[in-house]
Order: sequence, then structure tokens, then C-alpha cells
Amino acid sequence: MTDATAPAISSNDVLALAHDPEQALVLLARSGSSPIEVLTGNVRDVDLLADIPLDLGKEIFAMVPYRQVRERGFTAADDGAPLRCIIVDERYTYARQSALSDLPSEPIALHDAGFDVSDDDYAAVVSKVIRDEIGRGEGANFVIRRDFTARIDADERLAALTWFHALLEHERGAYWTFAVLTPGLIAVGASPEAHVVQRGGSVTMNPISGTFRHPAEGVTKEALSEFLSSTKETEELFMVVDEELKMMSAVCSDGGRITGPHLKRMSRLTHTEYMLSGRSKLDPRDVLRETMFAPTVTGSPMQNACTVIERYETEPRGYYSGVAALFTPASGGEYDLDAPILIRTAYLKNNTLRVPVGATLVRHSDPHGEVSETHGKAAGVLGAIGAVDRAVATPASDPDAPDAAEHDLVNDPEIAALLSSRNARLADFWITPQTDAAHHTPFVGVHALVIDAEDRFTTMLAHQLRHLGCTAEVVDWHAVTDAQIDQADLVIAGPGPGDPRDHSSARISRMQQVVARRREAGRALLAVCLSHQILADTLGIDLQPLDEPHQGVQKTVPIFEHDASIGFYNTFTARVPQGTTQVPDAEVSADPVTGDVYALRGNHFASVQGHLESILSHDGITTLERLVAHALAEPQTGK
Repeated sequence: MTDATAPAISSNDVLALAHDPEQALVLLARSGSSPIEVLTGNVRDVDLLADIPLDLGKEIFAMVPYRQVRERGFTAADDGAPLRCIIVDERYTYARQSALSDLPSEPIALHDAGFDVSDDDYAAVVSKVIRDEIGRGEGANFVIRRDFTARIDADERLAALTWFHALLEHERGAYWTFAVLTPGLIAVGASPEAHVVQRGGSVTMNPISGTFRHPAEGVTKEALSEFLSSTKETEELFMVVDEELKMMSAVCSDGGRITGPHLKRMSRLTHTEYMLSGRSKLDPRDVLRETMFAPTVTGSPMQNACTVIERYETEPRGYYSGVAALFTPASGGEYDLDAPILIRTAYLKNNTLRVPVGATLVRHSDPHGEVSETHGKAAGVLGAIGAVDRAVATPASDPDAPDAAEHDLVNDPEIAALLSSRNARLADFWITPQTDAAHHTPFVGVHALVIDAEDRFTTMLAHQLRHLGCTAEVVDWHAVTDAQIDQADLVIAGPGPGDPRDHSSARISRMQQVVARRREAGRALLAVCLSHQILADTLGIDLQPLDEPHQGVQKTVPIFEHDASIGFYNTFTARVPQGTTQVPDAEVSADPVTGDVYALRGNHFASVQGHLESILSHDGITTLERLVAHALAEPQTGK
């Protein structure tokens, strides 16, 4: 049943449904939609995303816990949080004004409130992650959470309605404002972020990152400009866009296109965001699986971020960083998917309130600044639901409508210029539409085998190779066979986390074998980032850690005959003596001062330290074409 035909429901009926402890009830206020959607039905817990019962032809509302990321082969602590489905039997519309008038509004008192991890302990974790994980090449950024907890004496379902009412009245800019009431699982939130949406073959994702906490005296042009000029905040957003483009490239035939950036204004926080869009014919459950979960609440590369999360967080995540997903029947037996990320959400169980919040840790992070960010995010939820003083939150009868002063500031020419200037650094390849129209395809007929070393940048590389005419297949390092390596016209040895000198690592050892096998056979090879370092090691070039990691850094560097603007995500580097341009069996393109090796090439092989597929690689696609052409070319005399 569509919203256009759904019957209206009264406040008395909503309250009656909410008071039934066995009733499954969802209240949902979506951005751009005035009436509140009310869903009721039976609960069915399933094991896997594939088990979500779309074969019933009914609308399904699902709460997807973080532990489902194990379906992608990633690690996660198993807390038993169910993949909970509500099979919708009845759908109603509920007037927003009725909800604001009739739902309970008396504040719910909190007792024994505070964070489960102290500020000092959290700051120590931040320092350790920067030093031991980012500083040792394990990834570009990681999100480590802590939970604000408190006890309440009120009825849990009454509290959920009270907080939903408060969010409707006081929060602004939310993509979904919702209350989910089921036996043993109650969640109330205002998520700013549509993680993935699929409608009519179109897929969109909405990476949001960078957090500006509104000053108590109000948002000023100067304060907002300072935030938008921050290197940390800008790079943080670019890194999550790169990570979500990896997912888009896995599910969309056209790889995904970025638009933005935009400002995302909420009651106490403002974020920056991009929109990613592409086309896909996949089942929405498969789209959801391949996009678990948002890097804004996990980190990148995603697989190792999950490992780091399990290592440093003291308790399993439950539903934090998972998604709420609404599967709605569409024409032709298909389903549409609308799935926001589960952040800015309060959970109730056994009369205990839990509000999980996290900070994105990057190489520039200040531990105490990240502590403050978690306080700001928790206050954003707690203030909106009225659990703490909301003096600095601005009530609004229409929470999505900014006041005139804010409208002027968001549309100020200098603010707009600061936002749009970010795109001047980015790769046109991911900004301009990638249509089916004829384009430059120099490698038609070339089969490329892309070997993934636990960094899904390989999906973006594969998409670029297809754009250049190749057929491209991505295979995990532990699954690729020697026969596949031997038969491919071109092997791309991919990037990954970790120390390239760690010979005890099975992954590093396998990538060493891949590089050696292709070189010994004299078959075309392109080695990227980690694999570039492994190739350099086989050529007798020293490998050293950088003084400061290059995670999400854009540099203009020499790549043989041309300088190229490229994005870097590396903690280690191959390094030659100053002025070196040749080593046995290879040409070297290196920094003239530091000797850091940016690229190598020899008979049937080439390599690059940077990520040509990154949005930060303004010259990525042209540089990729040059290096692949060299690897495929017949050796020249004297080379």
C-alpha cells in the first residue's frame, strides 16, 4: 500500500499500539515527506540478508546490526543482536501536527548518566590508534565509539514516544526521524545520513563527514569558514567518499558519480556531504550486503577497519553503524530500498538508555579534540530528545527549515566558494557523467586480473580499466590461483594495509609470489601502493616508514615523462639515493629531494605508489593508461 492510499491513523490508535508490549510498531518521518508513516506487522528474525523475506511481496522493515558485516568476510564481535524484520501488514499515515500535539512530552529523567569509557581512556585509545594503526600503515582512518549510558524509571515504550516527539520538534536536517518498538528492541533516532538508496535501478549513497559543533553564541561566518578551511575536515570527507566509491564501483555498472559538496545542518552540528549515484540491476539485498557499512562510522580500508574496531572497542556494537532498511514493493516484482545509517540513535533495553557515538580518527587527529567530538555528538541526540539541556538547540515548528540568518549564511558567496573549491582538486573521472557513449578504449580485448590485498580500491581500479576497454575481474589474494595469474593478459597487484616488510604475513607473502610470478614469466604487471613497495623490494630498493603517514594526501609528483596530481594512502615508501633514475632491471621516478619512489617501470611491468583510482587523483585515469600501455608493450631495445 502506498502513502497515497494509506489510511490515516489517530493519536489514540498510535498510543494504543505503543502500549502493547508485544506489538511491533515503527514511526517514521522521512525528509521531504510531511505525514509520519506508521508501520505495524509481525516480527521475524533472520540470519542473513538473503533471508529477508522479499518473496512474500510485502513491505519489510529491517534493523540490520553491525555484526552482519561478517557476511562480507569481515570480523566483528558477535553480540547476538538480531537481524530483525517487521513484515508490514498495515501502513498508515499520521499527521505530524497530531504527533506534536498528542504524543507524550514530559521529560524523562536520567539517572547514573555518563560515558562507559572515560575521557582520559578514550583519548589514550585515540593516541594509540593514530600511533599503532595509522602510523603503521593499517589504514587511513578509523572510527572508535564510546557509549553514553543512563538508567530511566519510565516505561520504555512511553519513553520512546516521548523522545520521538522531542526529535520531531527539536531536531533539524534529519534524513529519517524514527521510533522502532519491538519486543526486546527499542530504538529512537534522527539519522542525518542516507547510507544507500535503490529506486528504479538507480543507486545513491550519501557520505557525510566533517563535524562543526555550533558555538553557544551561534553559527558565524568566520567560524563556519574556519571549519570549511580545515585540512583535517576536508581530507576526512574525501577519504569517506573514496571508500564509498569502492562500494559503488562494486554494485553499479557505471561506477558512480559524485555531486556536491553540500552542508548538512542539524540542531547542534553541521556536517559536509557528497552524493554518489549510479545504476545497478542487483537485488537490493545484494546492494545492501556489498555496501555494509558506512566508512563514516567504521573507517578505511573497510576490512581492516573492522579488525581495528574489534581490537579497541570494549563492547560489541549492537546496531550502531548498521542500518535501518525499508524494502518497498515496486513495479515488476522489484523492490525499492531506503536504508539510513544507524547513528544519532538512542537504544532502550532493561530500562537502560544507550547512545553510541564515535569520532573519525585520522593522522591529524587531536585526542582531546576527538573526545570533544563525541561529547558534541552525544549532546546532539540527548539535547534533541530533551534528556539534557537543549538551550543551544533551536526549536522549530518545521525542523527542516533554516531561519533567514542561516539561509543567508549557507548561501553566502564566500561560503559557497569555499565548498565548491574542494572539487577543483578532484578527478573529473568521478565527477562527470560516465555514459555509454563512445569514449577512448585503448585496451579492448585485454583481460585484466585485479588481485585484492584487502583494500577495495580494487573495485574502482577495475571500473577504470573497463572504461579503458579491458575486461576486468577482481579476485581476493587468498582465492586467486596460479592458473588465473598465468592466464591473464594483465595482472594488477593491488593495494592493501600493513607493513610490506612483514614476511610473516600470509597476505604479504602471497602478493610477493604474485609479483615474482608475473615478472619471471615476463607477463604484463601493474603493481599499486603496497604491491609497488613489494615490487621495489624485489628490485633491491630500500623500504622505509614515512616520518608522517600520507593518508588521503594529494601530491603533484613526477611519473616519468609527466608530472601528475595523485592521491596517496601510504605509511611506507620505497626510497632511493637522491638523483637515482635507474636500478638494475627498472627505471625509477622518484622525488628529487627525498628519493621517495613514486613509480617504477621495466620490461612488461610498471608500478605506482599513489592511488590512480582515488578521487584525489586529478590525473589518475591518464596516468593509469600510460602505465598499463607500458606494461603491455613489447620491450624496447635498451630498456
